Amino acid sequence: MADYVNLIKLSVGSESVESLIDWQRNRSRQIKGNRYFHITRMWPKREAEILKGGSIYWVIQGVVQCRQKIVGFDEVVGEDGIRRCAILLDNEIVRTEPVRKRPFQGWRYLDAGDAPRDLTKAEAAASEDIPPKLMAALSEIGVR
Repeated sequence: MADYVNLIKLSVGSESVESLIDWQRNRSRQIKGNRYFHITRMWPKREAEILKGGSIYWVIQGVVQCRQKIVGFDEVVGEDGIRRCAILLDNEIVRTEPVRKRPFQGWRYLDAGDAPRDLTKAEAAASEDIPPKLMAALSEIGVR
């Protein structure tokens, strides 16, 4: 059993993994060094567990589709003077087995044992033409 925990978060505004990648690399101003960071209001109480190997799993269009390793946390103070948490993310986005997820607010903890598995490069390439919601449905009934 893994000794780390993950986060799961809705990628609001993303239509696909490609649009998430485009946002992070080309359009977002949330860059520190060469890393994208995601800002959230709440600081995770389980920070030490996350930093032992955890990732953020992105829910896109109602389906968990990918993850990014979390490499650190940093405090950011907004123009409004409010302290927030910047989740520093690895540049690599790893496609995962698609799993349907109902809408929720903010982020949630995701135990390592409950996280969708990573897709191999061949599986990721083969699934590019299949809509993620269909892939998730196939996975739920054991076809994939």
